Amino acid sequence: MVISPINEAPDGAEARSATRDGPDCDLTVTQDLPTRNSTGDARPPSHVLVTGGAGYIGSHMALALLEREPSTRVTVVDNLLRGHRGAIDALVKVGGARLRFEQIDLLDTARLTAALVADPPDAVLHFAALTSVPESVEKPLDYFRTNLGGGLSLLEAMRAAGVSRLVFSSTAATYGEPAPESMPITESTPQRPINPYGLAKLQFEDVLRAQCAAPRQPKPLAAVALRYFNVAGADALCRVGEDHRPETHLVPIALEVALGKRPHLTIFGDDYPTRDGTCIRDYVHVSDLVDAHLAALGALEPGAFRAWNIGIGRGHSVREVVESVRRVTGHAIPTVMGTRRAGDPAALFADPSAIARDLGWTARFTTLDAMVESAWRWMQANPQGYR
Repeated sequence: MVISPINEAPDGAEARSATRDGPDCDLTVTQDLPTRNSTGDARPPSHVLVTGGAGYIGSHMALALLEREPSTRVTVVDNLLRGHRGAIDALVKVGGARLRFEQIDLLDTARLTAALVADPPDAVLHFAALTSVPESVEKPLDYFRTNLGGGLSLLEAMRAAGVSRLVFSSTAATYGEPAPESMPITESTPQRPINPYGLAKLQFEDVLRAQCAAPRQPKPLAAVALRYFNVAGADALCRVGEDHRPETHLVPIALEVALGKRPHLTIFGDDYPTRDGTCIRDYVHVSDLVDAHLAALGALEPGAFRAWNIGIGRGHSVREVVESVRRVTGHAIPTVMGTRRAGDPAALFADPSAIARDLGWTARFTTLDAMVESAWRWMQANPQGYR
């Protein structure tokens, strides 16, 4: 299924005037252009395929590609199981005819191959995945089928179309539960996932590593995996944002309490070996994560697999996130204590020094309040999400 572009806009400025904006959405905000990285060129390729581009992170990625280089074309492939047609509509308002949407499940290798052969992209940014750790424990088969099988199908289609450049949106869940003395996590930290979500992502990394090293390839695969932790925030102009159904992420759940959509927030466990007994995670703003993927595009090397951690280099506990939401929104955010969820490590936070050294990437949003404020603007402007 191909969605034809509507409300074509030749550039980002005209597109902004056509987007919806709520009372708390600051249309005077302009997003920074990416800086040139120490390796490669910050300018994206002329045609990029974004899998999962109707989802949270993928839609922000597609938006950045369309906005930062007026000549770039973007093809989004998404089955809309967890993604939103509303996100596609928002992208079309920015990119016009430069945005093409194909509603295809990655497991449908024949249709996916046909789409890539008909219009081969210069590179692929692979976000499409199931992403809930607790759900992966309950439904491991779904996660291996989608996150590993979908990736294998994508590689088959890329090979048939002669496409050999891939940036994979991986996860810090591949590291499992490192010992406290191993914090912060570096790229050399052993990868020992403790849930099916992390394991399926690691297995696809292994596939990429092997395929990159395979001899006698006409076009050797060039692949990068970016391992990141928790993502928060939204587009500064509120054109796309976070809208999971059901919502399982901490920041938007807390914000739904502030909006009155939930009576309270459940904290899953306060007996972890952390400073306040609750889980600790490294949060990164979605716009910073997008910048990291753009930097990785410029670092792809034929026959090489590389991986970097993405984060701000320190973790925030669940209680600290709740306090941040209270400060930003002015709401009390009632909490109740629940039991631990299966598969949740106590603490995960990154050492991002390698990508800073190699690609010149560092996070611009380094405070939790700034990330929460960005997400709060989106939710106030779009209290029902993309509905």
